[in-house]
Amino acid sequence: MKVKMKHVKQYHSMPFVTPNGEELLIEGPVPPETVARYPLHEECDAFRIPEKQHQALIEIAGFEEARIILAHNETVTVGYVTFLYPDPLESWSDGHMEDLLELGAIEIAPAYRKGGLAKALLKVAFMDPHMENYIVFTTEYCWHWDLKRTGLSVWEYRKVMEKVMNSAGLEWMATDDPEICSHPANALMVRIGKQVPQSSIEAFDRLRLRRRYMY
Repeated sequence: MKVKMKHVKQYHSMPFVTPNGEELLIEGPVPPETVARYPLHEECDAFRIPEKQHQALIEIAGFEEARIILAHNETVTVGYVTFLYPDPLESWSDGHMEDLLELGAIEIAPAYRKGGLAKALLKVAFMDPHMENYIVFTTEYCWHWDLKRTGLSVWEYRKVMEKVMNSAGLEWMATDDPEICSHPANALMVRIGKQVPQSSIEAFDRLRLRRRYMY
């Protein structure tokens, strides 16, 4: 009988000072009550209106496997990153892998995007040694990128995104996933923890390379 994986979470925090001198706290993984305490900044609207996204984050924080890292001042959350199991409706969940987490969202309010806050959020996320027990992946789709506010081209944004993900050890990996392959700027980024067994690596390879002989 297979033993169910225990999702052990170790809290970490780090002070962060923005380029204009504002003091923030980056902390996590945080429980739902901490997420609830700090509403989302009004410009954290990349996925849905801030109020609805805030409610979604509170719910996610209660999932056994999920992790949410927040960056906030004394009143509002200005940035966050989420880790959780892949959506059951997506093909990445087909392997039913207990040690596969999706970096589902990383969002920074536009006024806070310069100064390295995204990298700092990921740094705190991977301070927890238990993250070495997971394969962490993110699917980067160019139609989700905030090209209008940043003024960047799709390829410039892709370069910035890769640098942020590389800072936490996530690397580009080949895949034949149809949605990722639908645009050349899309990407699969992956970090394989040091304690991940070979059987899980092979299971993930089967997910990302459905038609293995393409590569």
